[in-house]
Amino acid sequence: MSQINETLQIIKRGCEELLVEQELLDKLALNRPLRIKAGFDPTAPDLHLGHTVLINKLRQFQDLGHEVMFLIGDFTGMIGDPTGKNITRKPLTRDQVLENAKSYEQQVFKILDPEKTFVMFNSSWMGEMSAADLIGLAAKHTVARMLERDDFHKRYTAGQPIAIHEFLYPLIQGYDSVVMKADVELGGTDQKFNLLVGRELQKHYGQSPQVVLTMPILEGLDGINKMSKSLGNYIGINEPPTEMFGKLMSVSDELMWRYIELLSFEPLSVVAQWKKEVGAGRNPRDIKVMFAQEIIARFHDKPAALQALTDFEARFREGAIPDEMPEFSLMAESGALSVVQALKLAGLTASTSEAIRMIQQGGIKANGEKVGDKGCVLTKGETVVLQVGKRKFARVKIV
Repeated sequence: MSQINETLQIIKRGCEELLVEQELLDKLALNRPLRIKAGFDPTAPDLHLGHTVLINKLRQFQDLGHEVMFLIGDFTGMIGDPTGKNITRKPLTRDQVLENAKSYEQQVFKILDPEKTFVMFNSSWMGEMSAADLIGLAAKHTVARMLERDDFHKRYTAGQPIAIHEFLYPLIQGYDSVVMKADVELGGTDQKFNLLVGRELQKHYGQSPQVVLTMPILEGLDGINKMSKSLGNYIGINEPPTEMFGKLMSVSDELMWRYIELLSFEPLSVVAQWKKEVGAGRNPRDIKVMFAQEIIARFHDKPAALQALTDFEARFREGAIPDEMPEFSLMAESGALSVVQALKLAGLTASTSEAIRMIQQGGIKANGEKVGDKGCVLTKGETVVLQVGKRKFARVKIV
């Protein structure tokens, strides 16, 4: 029993909700590998650390000896997941879905063990379903239950349109669980309704209902909004090691523990020891360094992680300029280009007003020297390394 309780603590680590815990304990007591399902619509091929929270939990299940079924929703991806949307989502084309799915597989195997992962596509059974079969599936759920879902309810009461095909999405996701005979399904907190539909459909088909485990949405680097590429508060898993390292080191001391809980594979006992040491006076920076090394080694390799640390120390403690950075050729129509314009054109600042503000605050350097005048210009033929803050660099050639 103690072993099952230990397993339960690993499974519950970082999770938002577990429905129903006793059912999971009963399934674990069967002493067989459980079938763990997680579905991903291949709509965004570039993953960031926020996306990996769920995939990390799948890896933990793998390490515990269970079967992970990684479902790529190539069929549901063509419907478009309505979760959290206040308008009907535009479906992807078949070619877009397949291209994104290919990218997904390449990225997730940086976390999952490919030898222990069953990659499945729901088009393999949904593509064979007849219109009569689909009508039969639709008969197993009611419109009233669908309108209990928060986003559908808000759109309905606001008089916004809901397309009939959107009701099919949670039904098909639930039916996937029937076909896959899932024991446990994982999803984000925003997927709870869809996961519960899976439980209900399994009961309709005479199966033991799946346990539902939801994982939280990870905050971005700002510690407020969810991690998002559009908000610029993300860490992409394909970003260069030095960029990843710098971003992870910029995480606040408080948010660091949240990231470690959801993203690190270090045992809970080790994390508890780290917290104890920090409470006794150890610099949280030491923990961040170890955590950043783990993440970079996972998505690149250990030598890259060590080099990122070396580069970080050199750049941030000694003010060194990195060897590799984005390069831009910027045209100066009148023979010269202002630093303010160059910063914006190179993507180092979002606007010229931000560039001016950064210069006034002393946050801009050119070839390692602080730029103190917003009227500073770069002349045609000149090549200069522009730096914003501690982490952003670009090599600019004026042509």
